[in-house]
Amino acid sequence: MKVTPTDAILGAVVTGIDLTAPLDEAARSDIEAAIAEYKVLSFPDQPLSLEQLEAFTAALGEFGPDPFIEPMEGHPNILELRREPDETVSNFGAGWHSDWSFQETPPSYTILHGQVIPPVGGDTLFCDCQAAWDDLPEDEKEILIRLRAMHSAILPYSPRGVYAQDADKRSMKFRLSEEAETVQLHPLIRVHPISGRKSIYASQVYTIGIEGANPESTAALLSFLHDHLTQEQYIFRHKWAENTLLMWDNRAVNHFADGGYDGHLRVMHRTTVRGEAPIPAQAD
Repeated sequence: MKVTPTDAILGAVVTGIDLTAPLDEAARSDIEAAIAEYKVLSFPDQPLSLEQLEAFTAALGEFGPDPFIEPMEGHPNILELRREPDETVSNFGAGWHSDWSFQETPPSYTILHGQVIPPVGGDTLFCDCQAAWDDLPEDEKEILIRLRAMHSAILPYSPRGVYAQDADKRSMKFRLSEEAETVQLHPLIRVHPISGRKSIYASQVYTIGIEGANPESTAALLSFLHDHLTQEQYIFRHKWAENTLLMWDNRAVNHFADGGYDGHLRVMHRTTVRGEAPIPAQAD
């Protein structure tokens, strides 16, 4: 297995491994070490069947639950992210987020396999939440490390959320529910269980407040963190090719699904690996 870093602050391309074959313990350990270091791994030329995608995911841990989206028939742990050529609604995932951060034990890894790739658009962007933390002034770190953030799926998946406005116009089928309005508290600054690095754990889509803060202070802080995280020096842009498998660490990055492929079919298959409850960071 060969791991080649990208020119960006994060991300690497992995070659010399066949993911259609069962993953042995040595390969699993190498992948886990690589993703802890590079945060996003791209495996080109991996023509996986649905069963092989499931097997690869299961080798890395327990499947993560997907509460608000209908899975593929016969494959309860795979989501098909499909957008037809004639769809005019916003593309799925168009907002910076860490997957399912509203859960008590959010996914450690998300795995996305490219099936039908448009000739234009459709990039996936990532921001390095660990490097962004490292670069903050010490006095700001002292404040942030004591805070807990409120995470919820209310904005996209509640009956009054974004997807409720145009669900009948989408190929993907959502399970919009009042359960999306529940709130989960997580440390604003979390520690990675493998690398030990601290990371900012907040996003546009799922972070709706800061425990104990008034709405004005919350809005100002979340806006500051979003602007800081999405500075160009922290960004990696992945450009897709058919049969590429992309894997990222939700404990270290936020991501954003870019559009720009109206009039073209795009189909991706997605799984997640259940993670642990976020570990709160301690002051140095």
